[in-house]
Parts: sequence; structure tokens; C-alpha cells
Amino acid sequence: MHRRHLLLGLGLLAMSPVPFPRLGITEAWSDEEGSVAFDAQTVRQLARDLASKPFKAASGDLPRAFDELSYDDYRNIRFNADQALWRDDNTGFQAQLLHRGFLFRERVDVFQVADGKARRLAYDPAMFRFEHGVAQPQEKTDIGFSGFRLHGPINRPDYFDEIAVFQGASYFRALGKGQVYGSSARGLAIKTGDAGGEEFPAFRAFWLEKPRPGVDSVVVHALLDSPSAAAVHRFTIRPGDETLMSVEMTVYPRVDIDQVGIGALTSMFMFGPNDRDGVDDFRPMVCDANGLAIVTGGGERLWRPLSNPQRLQISSFAVSDLRGFGLMQRQRSFFDYQDLEARYERRPSVWVEPIGDWGDGSVMLVEIPTPEEIHDNIAAFWRPREPLRKGREYSTTYRLHWGWTGPDPAGIGRFGATRVGGNAERRLFVLDVVGDTVKDLPPEGLSARVTASAGEVRDIVLQPNPEIKGWRVSFALLPGGAENVELRAEFLRGEERLAESWVYRWSA
Repeated sequence: MHRRHLLLGLGLLAMSPVPFPRLGITEAWSDEEGSVAFDAQTVRQLARDLASKPFKAASGDLPRAFDELSYDDYRNIRFNADQALWRDDNTGFQAQLLHRGFLFRERVDVFQVADGKARRLAYDPAMFRFEHGVAQPQEKTDIGFSGFRLHGPINRPDYFDEIAVFQGASYFRALGKGQVYGSSARGLAIKTGDAGGEEFPAFRAFWLEKPRPGVDSVVVHALLDSPSAAAVHRFTIRPGDETLMSVEMTVYPRVDIDQVGIGALTSMFMFGPNDRDGVDDFRPMVCDANGLAIVTGGGERLWRPLSNPQRLQISSFAVSDLRGFGLMQRQRSFFDYQDLEARYERRPSVWVEPIGDWGDGSVMLVEIPTPEEIHDNIAAFWRPREPLRKGREYSTTYRLHWGWTGPDPAGIGRFGATRVGGNAERRLFVLDVVGDTVKDLPPEGLSARVTASAGEVRDIVLQPNPEIKGWRVSFALLPGGAENVELRAEFLRGEERLAESWVYRWSA
């Protein structure tokens, strides 16, 4: 398994009579069986209470043997799948817990919610199989959990595959039918790309509602905390060909926050046909996503190919009434990657669909240099124009689409591969335009328009490409000494856009 997508180290679930012990809930809230009344306001009140107090980091203490686990040793802590939560309840879902250790040091509490009550799932070393020489903890040692994952019959009716996993800070990921894990989402991003360092909010506890038989979704509540804010999330997860997550989030700032990221996505781009400087690799492309797509409030669609820059790059796309954005994996052939292990062609595209009016703000893209594919170096998120103010409540609702294509492009062409070559004085760009609406167009009246913020654009050529049933746009950029050039290309019939707008930042 690819190291960056480590998802092993799972545990047997058990019930505990310990009611919310690390979250400030008193023993008086529990009944004789150790359960706690739970409703839609329970986690929201916990978040309000947390935000009213100074931040206190979650416990990261571990017995030395688990604090120093190697990657391979951590993988050798195995879950006993026969005892997954809801395994024998005919719910259509199962839940399994993840062990602490290796990179996953912070403890999170996990609760099952059923019949209006929440009960904490307690850790016991007997829940796990410690294989290949990994020492088992002493009896009654409460090491705790680092997260959980959900399973369901997404690929075939007789086997419960992974659907989603929540582990590490506020990171989570999901996939659609036939896919493997790739890009991730985050509960909240703060100061991403800031020179003073990023703040990483973390989920402190989860509440898993027991699904009712015959229902095709599962609900997860999450409590998030960080030095700058506390927050509550409610996830409704519906797996399928495209797995959907409805996210209801409320943030309670402890301080004014002017660098917040909503609907935050994280991915990896190492190299591709637009960015192979210094690459010596048998594979044509290595990435979880190859571009950022945006739909503005006015209906314009933007496509921004990703890059692995020499220096940190931050791009901002101002949008009012955002309709959506996502980190998309558009190259879907094995031959685009030639990697039998990583199978990048099967990584999900992730699309953020706002529910309601998000107002004015910007879609932010952060591209971080990376020499290895084990590092997530791409971040995309929505930043509202106005800061979040201390002491207030901010609610946001959106839907995450994890699948092959993202939402339908509404009858408009899209840009596929972006290829770049040449030398420092003259860069040649070759762009593919594909889609059902452009494949049979007569050439009369068609044109390509390319503009640049600096340097000079020459030799714009538009021609049909029968090999992809689409079109090819090529042009040359003469930077003329510019360090950075913002480029824009459009495929037109007269002044009518026939495809999304291609935008790109070229850097020397």
C-alpha cells in the first residue's frame, strides 16, 4: 500500500461506561449504564463551551513503543473485522476504529449514538492483533484511538469495502465505486500557506449514529478544536458510483480569523506533461489531481492545471456567489500514469458544492514545492472576504462529491491535458479541448483567444484533433524576462465561449 494512504491499524469496538470524559461533560449527565442523552444540539453546545475557554491541546502522550513505531510496524496492528461496529445489525454499514501510533499520536474519542443516547467506545488491547513482532500493550492500558473508517458494499453486495476514513488532524477522505483513495478534505483550514506557519485544527471526538436498516446513508458528528476556533460538523455520507457527503458546519472563533479556509481540499501533484523540469521517472505523470476547476456565480467555468513550483505559489480567484470548485483528476487512462501500484487514474475527483449563498470571497489555491510523491503539496479552499470575528457563530453548508467526473459541465467543452515544452526564451503550450458538445463542430467561425499578463503570445493555432474527438489549441509564450506570467485561453465561436476558460501561471 502507498505510504501516503496508510489506512491500517484498526480495532475491535467495545462499549464503555465513561461519558464524555475528556470533553468537560460531568458525570451527572450519565445514567446508570454510562450513556448520555444526545440530540442535534449536543455537539454544538460542546463546541460553544470549548470556544469560551482557553485552548488545550489533545493528549499526544504514548507509551514509548508506540510513539516510535515505524511505518511498517504501524501497518502490522490489525483490526479484527469480525467485530466491526454494526456488523450483525443489517444496517448496510460497518465502522472500525484506528489505533494510535506512528504519525497518529493525538487521541480522539469515538461514540456510538443509538435510541437518543451516546455511549463511548472504549479501548482495550485485546481489540487488536499485533503482528510480526509488534509488542502488545499491557493489559488495561488505555492507549486510545486516532480515528475511524466506514465500510459498506460499494463495489459488490457481498463485501464491505472502505467508503471513508477520518484520521489525522481534521483530515478525512472518501471514494466512489471502483476507486482508490487520493485527495483529502479537511474540517477547517487556518493560515494555510502563511509565512508564519499553518495552524492545524483537529477533530477531538466523533459521534457515529447507528444507521437504520434500509437507509442508504450514515451520519457522523464531529467536534473540532484549535487555538483559533472550535467547530461542530455533521456529515451525512451516502456511498455510490459517486459518494456524496453533506456537511453542516458551525465555527466558533476564539479570536478574529482573517485566513480561514472553508471546504478545504488537499492533494498531491508531483509532475505532469505541463511540469517535468528535472524529472527522471518512467511514469508520464504522478498526481492525485491534475487541476482546479471553479464555477463562478456568473456561470463562468475556469480550469487551472496544477504545478509543482520551485517556490511556494498562492493563487486567488475572486468570486461572488460561488457555485462550486474542486480538485479534479481528469486523465483517466492507465497509460497517462503507467503505475501498477499507485493507480492514479482511479483516484477520485473532489467537488465542493455550496448550499446557499456564500457571499463574496475567493477560491484559494496553494501549491507547495515537493521532491516526493508522499507529500500532499496542493491545497484549495474558499476564503470569505470578511474575517471571522471572535465570539460569533458562522454556519456553512456544502456538499462534497467524491467520484470520477464531478458535476456535469452543463453542455460546455473542457480542457484535458496541458503540455508545455521549449526553452527559457520560448515556451510552447499545447492544450486539448474535449467534450460531447465540441467533438462534431464545423470549423467555420471557431477561434482560440490567448492573453498574457506579461511577455508576448505568438503563433496561436486551433485545429481539430480526431484522436481525442476534440480540438487542439497551441501557442508560444515569449516571457521576455518576466518571472511570472498569468495566461488565459478561450475556445470561441465569435464571442461565445464553447469551453471553460483555461488559466495558468507560468513561472521562470
